[in-house]
Amino acid sequence: MTMHAGEQRSVQKEKMELDKASHSLALNIDKNGVVRSRRDLPPAHYTFQIKNFSVLFEAEVEKCESGQFEVGGYNWKLVLQTNGKRNSESHISLYLAIENQDTLSLGWEANVSFSFFVFDQIRNKYLCIQDWSIRRFHNLKPEWGFTQLLSHDLLNNPLNGYIIDDSCILGAEVFVIKGIGKQGVCLSMINQPQINYFTWRVDKFRSLQGNYYISDVFRVEGRKWKLLLYPRGSDTVTSDHGFLSLFLKPDDSEIVTPNRKLYAKYKLRIRDQVKSNHLEKTNEHWFSNSTVGWGFWTFTSLRDLKDPSNGYLLSWDGSPLFVECKIDVISVVKDFS
Repeated sequence: MTMHAGEQRSVQKEKMELDKASHSLALNIDKNGVVRSRRDLPPAHYTFQIKNFSVLFEAEVEKCESGQFEVGGYNWKLVLQTNGKRNSESHISLYLAIENQDTLSLGWEANVSFSFFVFDQIRNKYLCIQDWSIRRFHNLKPEWGFTQLLSHDLLNNPLNGYIIDDSCILGAEVFVIKGIGKQGVCLSMINQPQINYFTWRVDKFRSLQGNYYISDVFRVEGRKWKLLLYPRGSDTVTSDHGFLSLFLKPDDSEIVTPNRKLYAKYKLRIRDQVKSNHLEKTNEHWFSNSTVGWGFWTFTSLRDLKDPSNGYLLSWDGSPLFVECKIDVISVVKDFS
């Protein structure tokens, strides 16, 4: 999901306003980057009180789940594990989990910054635990949290006020960072997509009177291309004998937008019909809608083209010219769904 910078700043501002009421004690940051602080304000989004808290340990209840609550267009729950996970048997663990995944759209994801709270019932303060990271919730990772939220020693010490009258009060603040919508493309570079040359037979080359000519459409990896030929070159290119100009261009039906430019590395050539000593030039370009064609204004001089020893035209009167193109590398772009 693309995260909008303005939205991210808004989330941070909202969190900072809540933290203005924080206790003046210095922040405690552990080796994992987890920040622990104290504040007066209760959790903004959800409070989870557990009475007869000791029963969870006595009955060896491994997991305790809160009710469902809604924040940022998603449904959530808190998951408390009394003995933690892995090597954290001496700690309680707390996780934020997304609910009702089956009702979310295919490929859903939510970018979230969250904080957990443990209420000090003696001092009327909240211990705030957070790591300031933005966590990405998705179908393969539907919950995030802290394996070592609080040690059993700190939790059960009556001087800390976390358990009073066998009651423990937890809480959460959840900040969902809204994007402007998922945008993006997947770009694949395809090597050697076309085995053979596309061949364009230009009949009666000497008799051509038009300024330019366009070949039939040929396809490479589903994209449509054409060749653009100027038999006498451009008026801006001056020479005693003139030049033939040759270009590759996407077909007019192709949609090439700024974020969907089309790359091609290609060879243009004129066939030597006698000795197969073809005249060939290589080029590459990122094509866009503003690109009429890309190639060579001075592909070859008309003098060399007329020279029978080159084999490009078997005779100047009525002989066809064979123009060819081979695309060696092409980009294929697909939108993210």
